[in-house]
Amino acid sequence: MQFLSTRDPSHHVGLSAALARGIAPDGGLYVPEVFPTLSVEAFAGCDTVAECARVLLAPFFDGDALAGEVPGIAHEAFNFPVPIVPLALKDDVGVLELFHGPTAAFKDFGARFLAGTFAKLPHDPKRPLSILVATSGDTGGAVAAAFHGRAGMEVIVLYPKGLVSARQEQQLTCWGGNVRTLAVRGTFDDCQALVKAAFADAPLRLTRELSSANSINIGRLLPQASYYAYASLHTWRRTGKRANFIVPSGNLGNVLAAVWARRVGLPIGRLHMAFNENRTVPDYLDGKPWQPRPSKATLASAMDVGNPSNMERLTYLYPDLNAVRDAVSSVSVTDTQIRARIQEDHLALHQTWCPHTAIAAQAYQQLSATDRAAGPWLLVATAHPAKFPETVEPLIHAQVPVPDALARLLCLPRQVTEIEASMTALKACLA
Repeated sequence: MQFLSTRDPSHHVGLSAALARGIAPDGGLYVPEVFPTLSVEAFAGCDTVAECARVLLAPFFDGDALAGEVPGIAHEAFNFPVPIVPLALKDDVGVLELFHGPTAAFKDFGARFLAGTFAKLPHDPKRPLSILVATSGDTGGAVAAAFHGRAGMEVIVLYPKGLVSARQEQQLTCWGGNVRTLAVRGTFDDCQALVKAAFADAPLRLTRELSSANSINIGRLLPQASYYAYASLHTWRRTGKRANFIVPSGNLGNVLAAVWARRVGLPIGRLHMAFNENRTVPDYLDGKPWQPRPSKATLASAMDVGNPSNMERLTYLYPDLNAVRDAVSSVSVTDTQIRARIQEDHLALHQTWCPHTAIAAQAYQQLSATDRAAGPWLLVATAHPAKFPETVEPLIHAQVPVPDALARLLCLPRQVTEIEASMTALKACLA
């Protein structure tokens, strides 16, 4: 299997090279040259995310030095529960809970798998491997946890100062050791732009080996497709119908993983993207020109993205607007609606949502009766509500129990450096 750049299809590399580089030399993102085709029957006996990953990812690793390592990496990375919880509604709707990993967010899946692959790749001891990651909240904490203490690798986390929740910030800054955390005076889009600029900086790349752990790295997307395989197969075996997903969306990595899983042949129906008030993608699907814009701070901070990188992969796969509309749909949800949905569903359904999952729940409520009846639907729950107590607890008038793994991190001291949103400042930290 070969992988090519979205900007230069003549540029081909194997998967190990795509993982290590993170981003193509021309600034494009790596995509599979072709998508394999897998039948439902190929997953017979696969009852866990790790087992689904073994089958799903094998064709993508075909011919690569890491091919034989995939089952072990998946087994180690996906060693936590992934429950599918039915909602107390008359409709056929449930919740795919992806927040039971070490940092209580869905980013644990991709980060832990990526760390496992990097640990198996050869590295030049004379050029340190530096993992750059821009985060709007959850990615950085998951990557830091996954790579912390791994020999021969350093992680540099960039997050927008003042634009993440207090507990998210604690998860970003509590590591030390081989993890360095930079609070950038700017937005997530500024952080993401710095990471991309670093990859384009030839002198910097001479001094160190750079890679990325954002969803611009294909090593994040491929493992995330595994939980869509697991959830869709579970639904298919239960109902004989394709699962429809409502996916909280920001940088589009999560929904793109679902698109790829469906493309391979998993029984997935509609993919409905649920955005906060950052409307770049919904406006485009509504027929307006593609217009990235500065991100707007919302209650769902991990989705505050005004220029989503993975749109480049989506439009590479579906270059025509109508084709994109056929592949995915979208809706935008306001902070007021987030608050109301958290309150209402806590009372009516005994569910406590984080602000991001509340967007998915609100998007479901806004579906037409016909669309709801075309279930089954799964709401993708991306983070534990305990990460956002300042938002959630006043709305439900109760404390949210803190998972043990998160509670441990909240007790650690912070280690963080504040910088301007400039390459000069970033390079000074990397010197």
